[in-house]
Amino acid sequence: MDELTWQKSTFSGGPEGECVYVATAPDGTIRLRESDTPDVILATAPEGLAALLHNLKAGPVDSPRF
Repeated sequence: MDELTWQKSTFSGGPEGECVYVATAPDGTIRLRESDTPDVILATAPEGLAALLHNLKAGPVDSPRF
């Protein structure tokens, strides 16, 4: 895999062990990782991440809104 340019999430505020990093892969997918387990990388389409963020911002989840 090509080297990714990781950006620390603006919502990460604690020590390095509590940070979330985001990168865009050459194929356009979004990659996510935590600083305490940097070898574990999740991949999603931009639309999937947008839907997740939308639901998180909507408030507590009592039932799925997908």
